[in-house]
Amino acid sequence: MSKRTLILWDIDGTIIVSHGAGVRAMERGFQQQFGLPCDLTKIDWAGRTDSWITSEVLRHNQLPVTPENIQAYLEAYLSLLPVELANGQQGQVLPGVFDLLETLHHHEGIAQGLLTGNMHRGAQFKLTHYKVWHYFEFGAFADDSPRRNDLGPHAQRRAKALHGVDFAPAQTFIIGDTPHDIECGKVIGAKTIAVATGNYSLAELQAHRPTAVFADFSDTAAFLRLVGA
Repeated sequence: MSKRTLILWDIDGTIIVSHGAGVRAMERGFQQQFGLPCDLTKIDWAGRTDSWITSEVLRHNQLPVTPENIQAYLEAYLSLLPVELANGQQGQVLPGVFDLLETLHHHEGIAQGLLTGNMHRGAQFKLTHYKVWHYFEFGAFADDSPRRNDLGPHAQRRAKALHGVDFAPAQTFIIGDTPHDIECGKVIGAKTIAVATGNYSLAELQAHRPTAVFADFSDTAAFLRLVGA
């Protein structure tokens, strides 16, 4: 059976929670690189890309938003992320996600990848730490664009290159825990699945009119019915 359904996952608040490892690495990385304190609570970062966040932090601290400064900041962040993942509070794969990833992985008609605001290396660090990186052979990342709404076509192109299938928008599902995930799915005409395991409630997500909203992914059968699997 050839692949016919494309499922693209967000990471933080959707697949895993790291209890602030990424935020701590971002704050420490900024201080290490620029010698200034950083407080990410002053930035509306949920659902944004790492490259967008770094630009906003630089701007907030009145530093030049140059490619050189962005790259230096990202490198400092990525150097500290594995340390924070190892030493921070215990994070977790969110309820039902292990079973769902495993089920989808073995489904002949489904291709699953990532559509995330993480840098590719950051995504690999996080998902390797939580032992789920092997489920994803392709994706779109903050390396591709600082604008989340730009990421969908990158993921579609890589899915087609890997599987030789032009996945129809009606058979493409974007999964995430923020309104930005819902919006970036709608931009490419995809269906959208919101999950209230991040910073937004069921009602807040529903207000953005996704295709479906879940409290979490503990009901594998309900998810499979939704995607026609």
